[in-house]
Amino acid sequence: MPESDFSQQALTLLDKAVESMGGQRRDGQHEMVRRVVAAIESGDHLLVQAGTGTGKSLAYLIPLIVNSLTSDKPAVVATATLALQAQIVGRDVPRLLAALAPILPRAIDVALVKGRSNYVCKQKLGGGFPTEDTGEGALFSLGEDTSVAHLPGASTGPASQLGKEVVRLRDWAQDTETGDRDELVPGVTDRAWRQVSVTSMECLGAQKCPLATECFAELARARGAEADIVVTNHAMLAISAFEGIAVLPEYDVVVVDEAHELQDRVTGAVTGQLSVQMIQAAASSTRKHTAVPVETLHASAAALDMALAGMPEGLLPNGLNDTQSQAIEQVRDAVRAALSDSKPDGNAAADGGRSIARSRLNLIFDLCERLLVANDAREVVWASRPGNFVPGQGYQKADENEPAVLNIAPLSVAMKLREGLFADRTVVLTSATLAIGESFQSTAGGLGLLGPSAPSWTGADVGSPFDYPKQGMLYVAAHLKKPGFGMSPEQLDELADLITAAGGGTLALFSSRRAAEDAAEKLRKKLKVKILCQGDSSMSGLIKQFADEPDTCLFGTMSLWQGVDVQGASCRLVVIDRIPFPRPDDPLVTARARAVAQSGGDGFIAISATHAAVRLAQGVGRLIRSSQDRGVVAVLDSRLANASYGGFLRAALPPFWSTKDRAVALSALKRLSGK
Repeated sequence: MPESDFSQQALTLLDKAVESMGGQRRDGQHEMVRRVVAAIESGDHLLVQAGTGTGKSLAYLIPLIVNSLTSDKPAVVATATLALQAQIVGRDVPRLLAALAPILPRAIDVALVKGRSNYVCKQKLGGGFPTEDTGEGALFSLGEDTSVAHLPGASTGPASQLGKEVVRLRDWAQDTETGDRDELVPGVTDRAWRQVSVTSMECLGAQKCPLATECFAELARARGAEADIVVTNHAMLAISAFEGIAVLPEYDVVVVDEAHELQDRVTGAVTGQLSVQMIQAAASSTRKHTAVPVETLHASAAALDMALAGMPEGLLPNGLNDTQSQAIEQVRDAVRAALSDSKPDGNAAADGGRSIARSRLNLIFDLCERLLVANDAREVVWASRPGNFVPGQGYQKADENEPAVLNIAPLSVAMKLREGLFADRTVVLTSATLAIGESFQSTAGGLGLLGPSAPSWTGADVGSPFDYPKQGMLYVAAHLKKPGFGMSPEQLDELADLITAAGGGTLALFSSRRAAEDAAEKLRKKLKVKILCQGDSSMSGLIKQFADEPDTCLFGTMSLWQGVDVQGASCRLVVIDRIPFPRPDDPLVTARARAVAQSGGDGFIAISATHAAVRLAQGVGRLIRSSQDRGVVAVLDSRLANASYGGFLRAALPPFWSTKDRAVALSALKRLSGK
């Protein structure tokens, strides 16, 4: 079938870009360009799996560039992580546009749009919002030692680290053109940033804010409306698609990168929490910033506190009981009355305090409404208690006497995605891990692309340029016992022997922060190689040190499973302590598995095993990042070899040469170490 003009133009631009940037022609990249072009031309949605090294960013950016030359709407690229967002805007797009500039008929404008809290708020900077945290004092006097201010020569500048950060933020805010937090180098703590930014709940809105025309967030959105391509994140995409809030311009094509994360990110974006403390805080804010009486709000908080007293954590399979429902109704009615009584006078000036108070009340009202119809709306409700953070141990289980928090989330976001995202535009979803074996069915089902009236879509795996059987080995320690709580002494010995054989150069991925820290502490005493552990420094600093020191090891958790791109000998061994199943007591996982089982399916395979397969593939994918890489992936969980579902999980992994022979794996690592 002959190539269309669109396809020919896109492939020509791809060849030119690859040549200009000193790359090599990749068949998978060309095939992905064809697939993306076909999706845009036909309007069918596309799920395209592109293995590591394919160059998928170029393969979807070039069709978007060609499409933008004739389209009157921008295209959107949405990523799961800020790291990839920054890579696309800061590296991939500038290099690509520089390579194509001589042959493009006009310049291509690319804009970055983030959530409001990522930008400095000029209204808050100028004192237009109250300081909600009363323990921190006035915005720019943080840390001043006023007790000595009267002494000759005494400084009245900020003495605390927080105060210094806030003063630096104010100075930076006078010069920045974007107000984007990521442009502030070095960065500041979250606590300092909160002093100069607002959440969407706190924002006065473009109609009311006196500084709306100067607002960095609004200016970013305005640039997005005029751009050819808008780069954003999954959360912003979800808000735009489901909540009808114009955080993104109208668009006709969207590419969802890291699409294996979309379902979880969307679920997170629409998950709500209601607590007694939230109601009390809303009452305090209402009392402080409006003239509304708050006795009924406090009374409703007390009623909810009694209704939740002694409530066990976990899933509420039948939803709220009568007592809890009545308490929620009391809260809803009290909030409704407070909202009615606190409406601002139409002639009143914008009031930041009133805006915050009413936003808090509106949030609680919406949560109450959701909780009261949860069963009919197929939403899952569960109770939790926030744990306490203990340095070196992470979050610990909370005391049962602590007030419970009610959580609510959709049983499935498939229909939300079908209606909000896939209905009116072409969607291209891409990742290195979208299929299990050769099937896209699991991913498609979770996204709302299966079943009656589902939109039309195609799936394609364009492969990888890497020769996995020759470049990598998968070793499963089948002789070890099934993992229990924590890392067993046998697993620890196995890890030590593998690292010793490799001479370092090891990325060890753990299922929990505590497991990583315990293993690092014990092996530092036993081995001669340097071991870095997540939490020792910033993530970027640890990854850079790991990449720069070929014999250093890096231990960490889930953020490293997907966030490390280290090529060469520095990463010659990847160790995974256990299959990354979701927690067995995760209420949402439990509810979804039960729903699958009730409809005649296998809840474990459809939910837990599928989740584990994608995460495992992401972790394994840290090993081979270039055509020159060589190494071993070692999985210290014998279930991958011995359990009935092991084959299902292995089908999601790259086709490494595999073995269960310990001696073979150790011998290969010794050869790789060259020692």
